[in-house]
Amino acid sequence: MNPLSAPGHHATNTRPAIRQRLVIVPLAIRTARAFVAWQHRHLGPPPGAMFAIGVTTPDTTLVGVAIIGRPTTRAFDDGFTAEVTRLATDGTPNACSALLGAAWRAARAMGHRRLITYTRAREPGTSLHAAGYRRVTARPQAIAADGIQRTLWEITAVNPDGGR
Repeated sequence: MNPLSAPGHHATNTRPAIRQRLVIVPLAIRTARAFVAWQHRHLGPPPGAMFAIGVTTPDTTLVGVAIIGRPTTRAFDDGFTAEVTRLATDGTPNACSALLGAAWRAARAMGHRRLITYTRAREPGTSLHAAGYRRVTARPQAIAADGIQRTLWEITAVNPDGGR
């Protein structure tokens, strides 16, 4: 008798999960705004944008978007800094990191030297860290119009950890 077929024993799948390859795609700002309105947890679409990118599964299902615009903080609006103003996904693993990395590559190709974004103070920023961004300080710096503390993250053309 097979010990796994005995009562009380359940066979487990020991094969590793197959990861889907994500594909970065150009995206109309209108489409990105609609995706944000549908999927973002707590913010609506931003009022303006320079460009948007999406991430799809191999079958072209859109699973995430990033909207990149001018910095919302005037002090950072120096002509060389851009901001990821919205990032939204449907929860697909690695979609956030893929979008953040692609946003930086696109911004650099356009001549930007710095890309910033904010997280809520209690969010760990795991995807940002994985994409090469660094927390600017350990303490939250900004309080948004909604009264929520935010933490500033950046990636620059001179990051010593590979952000070049």
